[in-house]
Amino acid sequence: MSAVCVYCSSSELIDQRYKVLAADVGTALAQHGYDLVSGGGSISCMGAVARAARAAGAHTTGVIPEALMTLEVHDADADDLIVVPDMRVRKAVMDDRSDAFLTLPGGIGTLEELVEVWTARSLHMHAKPVVILDPWHDFAALHDLVGHLEKTGFMRQAAVTQVVWTYTVEDALAAIAAGIGAQSSIEPTAAEMLEAEA
Repeated sequence: MSAVCVYCSSSELIDQRYKVLAADVGTALAQHGYDLVSGGGSISCMGAVARAARAAGAHTTGVIPEALMTLEVHDADADDLIVVPDMRVRKAVMDDRSDAFLTLPGGIGTLEELVEVWTARSLHMHAKPVVILDPWHDFAALHDLVGHLEKTGFMRQAAVTQVVWTYTVEDALAAIAAGIGAQSSIEPTAAEMLEAEA
């Protein structure tokens, strides 16, 4: 079963609609047969997406640095809670356990995670889909910045197109499914690998 990594906010200062969005995403992931990988916190959007995914039948994996166990209130109900030494290891474990990446509105930590997996994809270090769900255009300035960087030559068009921008949960799930399908279609099957080695 494929797992989707969701990057989202752990801030308690945000409007309730973002937590509702996160819960809707968690439910939709489970309904589409995906497991969840998250940052391992139980508050704000991070907690909402995990609780909703579990309630709808998905397996949830949380990955949290030891130093954030209290700050982000670790998700004690996660099916798998992985405690790691720092943020770099957290991101590496989340990347390794995920087949796709979905970014919801968030702050500097969310942006860092998005840009890192986006950059890695643009450098052909992975072929996993990278999707942004931005229903209220919180990332509009980022979208505009990326367009500016492309026009001025700082970003290649090929890099720009490595992320899919969506504005509804349904479109985000469709983009994930299409990306995972495209990825699996170019990866050799176990039988093909054995044949190649023969």
